[in-house]
Amino acid sequence: MDYLTNINWNKITPCLVLLVLEVVLEFSECATPSEVNKHLELGRDFLARGQLSDALTHYHAAVEGDPHNYLTYFKRGTVYYALGKAKFALQDFTKVLELKSDFTSARLHRANVYLKLAQYMDAKEDYLEVIDADPYNEEVLSQYYNIDSYIEDLRLVEAYYRGGDFRAAAELASRLLEVSPWSAQLRQLRAECYIATNDLFSAVSDIRSVNRLQQDSTDGYYRLATLLYQLGHVSDALKEVRECLKLDPEHKKCFPFYKKVKKIDKLLLDCEEMSQSRDYVGCIENANKVLKLEDEVTLVVFEAKRWLCSCSVKEELYTEALSHCSSALELQKDARILCDKADALIGLEMYDDAIHAFQDALQVEEGLHRAKEGLSRAQKLQKQSEQRDYYKILGVKRTANKQEITKAYRKAAQKWHPDNFQGDEKKLAEKKFIDIAAAKEVLTDPEKRAQFDSGTDPLDPEAQRGGHGGPFNNPFHHFQHGSPFQFKFHFN
Repeated sequence: MDYLTNINWNKITPCLVLLVLEVVLEFSECATPSEVNKHLELGRDFLARGQLSDALTHYHAAVEGDPHNYLTYFKRGTVYYALGKAKFALQDFTKVLELKSDFTSARLHRANVYLKLAQYMDAKEDYLEVIDADPYNEEVLSQYYNIDSYIEDLRLVEAYYRGGDFRAAAELASRLLEVSPWSAQLRQLRAECYIATNDLFSAVSDIRSVNRLQQDSTDGYYRLATLLYQLGHVSDALKEVRECLKLDPEHKKCFPFYKKVKKIDKLLLDCEEMSQSRDYVGCIENANKVLKLEDEVTLVVFEAKRWLCSCSVKEELYTEALSHCSSALELQKDARILCDKADALIGLEMYDDAIHAFQDALQVEEGLHRAKEGLSRAQKLQKQSEQRDYYKILGVKRTANKQEITKAYRKAAQKWHPDNFQGDEKKLAEKKFIDIAAAKEVLTDPEKRAQFDSGTDPLDPEAQRGGHGGPFNNPFHHFQHGSPFQFKFHFN
C-alpha cells in the first residue's frame, strides 16, 4: 500500500477519491491463483456429478478471480452450453477467442451454439476455421457441408410463410428445429403458423419456448397470455400477463388485459367454490357476471355457460338449465354438460330425451360412469313413468322431507277416504286411497324411497320378482284389484 503515500490528496476531487479507492479495493480483493484453481477444481467435480448449477457458481468465482484466464471462460461456457443458455455460452466462447484466437475447441463450441441458434452463416465461418486447424474431423466436415441446405430450408420456410402455406412452413420449420432448437426466430415463426391453422395448443408450447429463450419479452408474455385466454385457461393466462407486468408495470396492452382477466378468473373460481358449497344461486349470479365481461372469446363464454348449466340443474331450475346446457353444447360438445342436460330433462320428466342425452355423453366419453349410471336411471324412470308416481300422488317435490310427505299424505287421505263416497265414486276413491297409502309407505321409508328414486317401484310385484320385496311385503297388495272391506281410518 506504499503507492498511496505518493498521491497528493489535496489535488484530488472527492469523485476521484472514490474512484481511486474503488480501484484499490478491487485490486486488493482479487483472488489468488490458488483460490482460482480451487474454484476450478470444485467446478470440475460438480460438473462430473452433473450438478451444473453448483459448477456454474464456482466457475463464476474463477472468472471473477482471474478475468484474463481464457480457460475459466471456456469452462464456464461449457456449463452454460449444457444448461441451454445460448446467450451466455456465446459470450464466454467469444471472450475465449478474444484472449486466445487459436483455441479450436472454443471455436467449435461457438460454431455449435450458432448452429443451434440457426445463425447459419456465423456457424459456417467458425466450422471452416476449425477445418483449417483439423481438416480430418469428419463430424465438423459433415456439419459444414450441411450448412448450405439449412440456409436454403430457412429461406424456404420464410417463403412458405409469406405465401400463406402455413402447414408446409410449420413442417419444414419443425425439421430445422431438430438441428436448431435454440432458435427463437424459428419457434416464433412456427407458432404463427400454428395460430393461422388454429392449432393453439401447439402455438402455446412454441411461445413458451420463445419466452424461455428470450426471457425479457413483454410482447411474448402478452401473446402467450392471450392465447391461453382464448383456450379458456384463464388462470394460466393471468400468470403469464403478470410476468409481462413484472417487466413493465404500465405496459399498454398487458395492464388493461390483466384487469379484465383478473376479474373473470375470480368470478370463475367463485363459481366452483359456490357450487361445492351448494350456493347455486351465487354460482349462477357469478357466471352471468362473466358473460357481461366477456361475450366474444368462445371458450371463456363456454366456461360461464357450463356453470350456468350445472348450477341451474342443482338449483332445480330445470327449464333455465336446459337452455343454458344447450347453449354451452353449441360452443363445445362436452360429456359432463350432456349429463347435466339429461338431469334437467329428467327434472322435466322428459325421459326419452334424457336417455338420448346420456347416450350422446357416452359417445363423447366412452365409459363415463356418470353417464352409464344416468342412462340406467333414466330408463328405469321412463318405465316407472308409465306406472305410479308416488311424488305426484301426494303432490310433493322429489326433494320433499318426511314431514312434508306426512302432511301431504294426511291431506290426500282425508280427501279420498272411501267412507266419504258412495257408488261408483267409492270404487275410484278406494283406488286412489290405496295409491296414497302406498306413496306414504314408500316415501317415508328411506330404503324404499331410494329404490323408487333409482327407478324401481318397491311395491311392484314384477319389479321385485325374484327379490326380497315380493307382493306379500306390500300391506295393500290385497286391494290391488278392488276390495270388499270398509275403511275405518281416523286422522288426528
